Amino acid sequence: MASTPPPGCNKNIDSDYYLLCDTEQAWGIVLETLATAGVIVTISFMLLLLIFTGKVQDSTKRSMIPIYFLFLLGTLGIFSLTFAFIIKLNVRTGPTRFFLFGVLFALCFSCLLTHAFNLVKLVRGKAPFCYLVLLVIAISLTVVQIIIAIVYVVVTVARQNMNFTQMSPEQRNMDFVMLLIYVLLLMALTFLVSMFTFCGTYKGWKRHGAHIYVTGLFSIAIWVVWITMLMRGNPELKKQPIWDDPVISIALVSNGWVFLMMYMVPEFCFFTSPRNPEDYPPENYSCQPKLMKQSFGVENQAYIKEETTTGPGYNGDTRYVPHSAHFQMESLKPQQEFSIPRPKTWVSPYKNYTGGQGTK
Repeated sequence: MASTPPPGCNKNIDSDYYLLCDTEQAWGIVLETLATAGVIVTISFMLLLLIFTGKVQDSTKRSMIPIYFLFLLGTLGIFSLTFAFIIKLNVRTGPTRFFLFGVLFALCFSCLLTHAFNLVKLVRGKAPFCYLVLLVIAISLTVVQIIIAIVYVVVTVARQNMNFTQMSPEQRNMDFVMLLIYVLLLMALTFLVSMFTFCGTYKGWKRHGAHIYVTGLFSIAIWVVWITMLMRGNPELKKQPIWDDPVISIALVSNGWVFLMMYMVPEFCFFTSPRNPEDYPPENYSCQPKLMKQSFGVENQAYIKEETTTGPGYNGDTRYVPHSAHFQMESLKPQQEFSIPRPKTWVSPYKNYTGGQGTK
């Protein structure tokens, strides 16, 4: 016997899709509205990224365009995945949830981590990565989570012949969180590396590091809340599994909007700004002599301050002594006079000696 559809839903709609139109349980309608708006905004950003590509004057920012595009692609997937959690868990949405949730977040955090690595070099005046290296880093970090998700889904569904709907809510939630350990590692590493972007000489790149730092901070807060609610809050409140899907859906939508508002919007504000020479070292920076640290032997400190004779400390006095590291010399007072004592004349006792010849 077919169940009566809730208010707002048509009779021809399958019961798995009731939350998309149920006006009594409005959380589904609210979240799908926010997710749809996120999809539209993300697609708009992707189009703007393609339009403004030719207007980017800074080659370093131009090399980040592929990373921005991958990040927006992952964000688009996060908003779209919200519908898989609003729709009731079944044989189709189960594998989709377990596979795409970790992969999409791994893609986004890998892009953020790659950008942070690039900024760590830029704030220190080093040459940035080229776009190919950035792509390899981001994709390589994402492939790890893809492998983990494929292995879990294949082992769970294919070999054990177990349907996700047949698993207990406790076991399903435990497996879902354990499958995201690598994503948690990427998130923590992104937050940690973003803090190193604040340590450097060239301050112009630090604001980009601040975008990643704030995004990571809000993402960590969201993940701590939804994992705590999923593992502890819902069972203690006896709302499991009723609140499981709403909790994860709220985490998806909120984290997606954090990615857009905390990272992409500020990045777009500086995307087409002209190249600032103060953000880069001088062109002859690599040809300038570097201060070398002595590794052995005893350094002769007598000449380390010789250049001060022409520096600010030199006042034109000819009596200025630069080698004061070992010899504490003082200027003599001009009124003092010194004379060299002369030897007294010595009279020989044989001066009048005639050699024995007397006067006759």
